[in-house]
Amino acid sequence: MSILLGVGNPLLDISSEVDKKLVDKYELKMNNAILAEKKPLPVFADLEKMDTVKYIAGGATQNSIRVAHWMMQKKDATAFIGCVGDDKYAEKLKECAEGDGVKTYYLTDKETETGTCACLIYQKERSLVANLAAANLYKIDHMKSKDIVPVYESAGIVYIAGFFITVSPDTIMLLANHCLDTGKKFCMNLSAPFILQVPPFAEALKKALPFMDFLFGNESEAAEFGKMMKYEATDVAEIAILASKEPTEKGKVRTVVFTQGSSCTIVAKEGKVTKYDVPKLDSKKIVDSNGAGDAFVGGFLSQLMGGADIATCCDAGHYSAQVIIQTSGTVLTGTPEYKAKKADVLA
Repeated sequence: MSILLGVGNPLLDISSEVDKKLVDKYELKMNNAILAEKKPLPVFADLEKMDTVKYIAGGATQNSIRVAHWMMQKKDATAFIGCVGDDKYAEKLKECAEGDGVKTYYLTDKETETGTCACLIYQKERSLVANLAAANLYKIDHMKSKDIVPVYESAGIVYIAGFFITVSPDTIMLLANHCLDTGKKFCMNLSAPFILQVPPFAEALKKALPFMDFLFGNESEAAEFGKMMKYEATDVAEIAILASKEPTEKGKVRTVVFTQGSSCTIVAKEGKVTKYDVPKLDSKKIVDSNGAGDAFVGGFLSQLMGGADIATCCDAGHYSAQVIIQTSGTVLTGTPEYKAKKADVLA
């Protein structure tokens, strides 16, 4: 049986609801993610002083894989690879991921602390500040090791969030070429506008683009992708169409999936676009939006692993995302009440 494999940055989320004063203090933007520089770093200490702070297993890719496993409810169906430190935070991450059924194959860096992500929640929206620490030290040699090669060789789908571009582009290309040579699905996520704005990161994404069977992102990331690719189009659907038509390796057919919060999900393939309706959710039930995009991908991939069509994959993604935004952080409990069906297509 093939598995769903995620490769990325395992981070411990340090999360709390905050006031606008703290957001402004660090000049942060809501619904955005950045890497920690000297100025934002004290935000971690500010959060940890709060009575409302929560520590939750995180990292975009790891969260997507956890959600996918929760949706599939199948033993030994998923795995995750990344780098952690040799500390209590790493133990918490492993305990949480494996408690959710995901097999972890962490590279351990004994000299560096496990990565963390500050999650500031204000008016149900989030701003993320990632201190990658050990996650930033993943080495391609680990992926080539005799213990790890069988892991990625057993994968039917490989998923990597764009954040990992800042860590190990060589590892991304190793897996991209493996998927190309073996007929497996290679999937990536744009993840954040800065990935598309910083030249070395943007170039790494462009290099991987021809290998992608699926490209995920949200509306703000889609807009930045359009700028990066120098498209004249500014409409999300038009950008998705153009992205789907970008050259591919060996005649691959790329599917582009752009979410837009509560607005329709846009899917483009071979230059044709379909818009899938997002079920209505009472805004009073929303706790915070942190992890919604990761959860959508998890739900989507859970059905793709079973050979479902795109409409069903989108429906599962919408379901997963709506479950997660009704909790604080990507916390999974019980079993999903999901029954596979096709998402409604908008005219």
